[in-house]
Parts: sequence; structure tokens; C-alpha cells
Amino acid sequence: MIPLAHFMLISAALFCIGLYAVLSKRNAIMMLIGIEFMLNAAILNFVAFGKYDKLHMGGQLFALFAIVLAAAAVAVSLAIILNVYTFYKNIDPTVIDQLRD
Repeated sequence: MIPLAHFMLISAALFCIGLYAVLSKRNAIMMLIGIEFMLNAAILNFVAFGKYDKLHMGGQLFALFAIVLAAAAVAVSLAIILNVYTFYKNIDPTVIDQLRD
């Protein structure tokens, strides 16, 4: 049986990679991928803690709910990024300084 600490270390590494991607990239798509890494780290924690709770399936159910919400958030954010690209012809968040002309 894999100890809980191993799951926590992998989750922390995923979260740090995602945080680095969000803070260092100047591309909206890469920032979105970094946010997804951080969400996957949280979902891994939910599943890992749910594995060690034999009586209740709360961790797995909450992880499934988080996956559904993450998929919806990705769909909405990709639609916003595509609309911003068609208007500005750029997806660098530092260049976009106004909502309308």
C-alpha cells in the first residue's frame, strides 16, 4: 500500500509546477494549463484522502465534482481566450489593457 505522504509529495510537486506556469508565462493558454495543474493537484489530494477513509466515499465524490467544474471552467475560459484573440490578435495578458475600444 502506498503511503499517504507519497500522494502528498506528488500533489505538492504538481501544484508547484502549476504555480510556476501561472506566474512565469506570458501566454493565456499556458496560464490556463498551469491552473489545470493546480486543480489536478487538489483533486489528487481529495482522492488520496478518500482512499484512506474506508467508510465514506466523500473524497472521490468531491473529486468527481471538482473534475466536472474544472471541465466547465476550461470550456468557458477557452471561449473567452478565443474571443480575445479575434479582437486583439494576441493572447498575451499584459498587452490586453481595455475591454472595448
